[in-house]
Amino acid sequence: MVADILVNGLVRSGVYAMLAVGFGLVFGVGRVLNLAHTAFYMVASYGILHFVATGLGTPLAVFLTALGVIAIGLALYKFFIEPVREMEATVLIATLAVAILLQELLLVFFGSEIRHVPAAFPGYTRIAGVRLGNQEMATLVLAAISLLGTWLVLSRTRLGLAIRAAAQDREVANLMGINVNRVTAIVMALGFLLASLAGAAVAPLLPVEPRMWMHPLVIVLAAVVLGGLGSLKGSVIGAVILAFAEVLVVFLIPGGSYLRTAIALLIMVCVFLIRPEGLFGAGATEER
Repeated sequence: MVADILVNGLVRSGVYAMLAVGFGLVFGVGRVLNLAHTAFYMVASYGILHFVATGLGTPLAVFLTALGVIAIGLALYKFFIEPVREMEATVLIATLAVAILLQELLLVFFGSEIRHVPAAFPGYTRIAGVRLGNQEMATLVLAAISLLGTWLVLSRTRLGLAIRAAAQDREVANLMGINVNRVTAIVMALGFLLASLAGAAVAPLLPVEPRMWMHPLVIVLAAVVLGGLGSLKGSVIGAVILAFAEVLVVFLIPGGSYLRTAIALLIMVCVFLIRPEGLFGAGATEER
C-alpha cells in the first residue's frame, strides 16, 4: 500500500503540477483567470484517443494533439477572451463558457460513454522490489521533462526574461521595448502546451469522458491559491500537497473517492487561516 500511495501520489503530483504551472503562467503574465484551462487537458485526452485509434504511434499522436490544442486555444483566446481581458468578471464567464462549449462539442462528436486509451508502455518493472507500472513511470518522466523545460525557458532565456518582466509590470515592460501582447500570446501557447501534455499523460491511465475537466480544475485552483497566487514554485508545491492528500484519502478512508475534493479544499482553507496569502505569497512578484 505504501508503494501504491507513493507512485499514485507522484503521478498525480506531476499531472497537477503541469496544469497548475500553466494556469499560473497565464494568470501571472496575461492576468487571465482561465477557467477553461483543464478543458484543454480534456481535449488533449480525446485527441490522443482519436489519433491512437487511427493507428498513429504515441509520439506522433502527442505531437499532433499538442499542435491542435495550441491552435484551438489561441483561436478561442483571440476571439473570446482577448476582447474582454481587462474585465475580470467577464473573463471568468467567457472562459467558463469556452469550457462548457468544448465539453458539449466533445459530447456531440464522441458521445457520453467512457473511453479508454491503450497503454503506450504496458507492463511493469521491478525497482528495489517494488512493481511499478511502465505507463506510470512514463508519465512521471514526461511531467519532469515538461516542468524542467518550463523552468529553463523562464530562467535561462531572453524569452523567459521578457515573460518575467511582463509578469512584474506590463506597462514598464512595454516601455522597455517588450512586445507584451506577443509575450502574452506565447505564454498562452505555453499554458495550452502544458495542458495538452498533461492530458496526453493521463489518457492511458484514467477514463476519458466529457466531464473529466471539472475535478482537475478545482484541484488546480486550490493548488495555485494554496501556493500563493502568482508563485510558480508555490503552484508546484501546492499541487504536490493536494495530490498526496487526495491519494491518502482514497487509499485510507472508506469511500474516500467521494471526499477527495472536499479534503483538498479543506487543506486550502486551513492554510488560509494561518497564512492568508498562501504558502509562498510573499514572494509572488519575484517568482513571476
